Amino acid sequence: MIEIEDKIISLDIFEKYFLCDLNSCKGACCVKGDSGAPLTNKEILEIEANIDLIKPNMRKLSIDEIDKNGIFYIDQDNEQVTTLINKEECAFVYFDKDNIAKCSIEKTYKKDKITFRKPISCHLYPIRVQKLNSYQAINYNKWDICKSAIKCGSAKKVKIFSFLKDAIIRMWGADFYKQIELIDAELDKKKNL
Repeated sequence: MIEIEDKIISLDIFEKYFLCDLNSCKGACCVKGDSGAPLTNKEILEIEANIDLIKPNMRKLSIDEIDKNGIFYIDQDNEQVTTLINKEECAFVYFDKDNIAKCSIEKTYKKDKITFRKPISCHLYPIRVQKLNSYQAINYNKWDICKSAIKCGSAKKVKIFSFLKDAIIRMWGADFYKQIELIDAELDKKKNL
């Protein structure tokens, strides 16, 4: 574990490789699992404020579900998470021409209709953040459906933190990312001694 300010970072973030391969996995992380994507209170407000702009990029099935049950629910871990369709698919999923699951919130963002990109829990994946007293634990969440991302990342030598550069900067800032790069360089030096 590495400690930076109030963050405890798993060594996996520096040592493991990961690069999403959507052609292989088809965006399975958006349609598999036992819960929706974790949401902060601020994210719920952002989505609710922009839902009329997001809906044109959603499936009718999803629109009907959120109109009926809202954009989030409280899961078994007492977390606020995105509403699911058929107890699996995130309600904000749409499928592109290649049948790849993608995010309707992010699609709306990329069209410059809203300033909110997507839930940070999705953007940071495969990192999961947990609160531990006054610390944030930053861990790698290994999931079988991401085998192609591990294979692709290993082939291209893309470490988890590098793959998630934009998300890490969005969450914690550019200075924090620079510290991660410096620590990674030091860890590499020690490996090569």
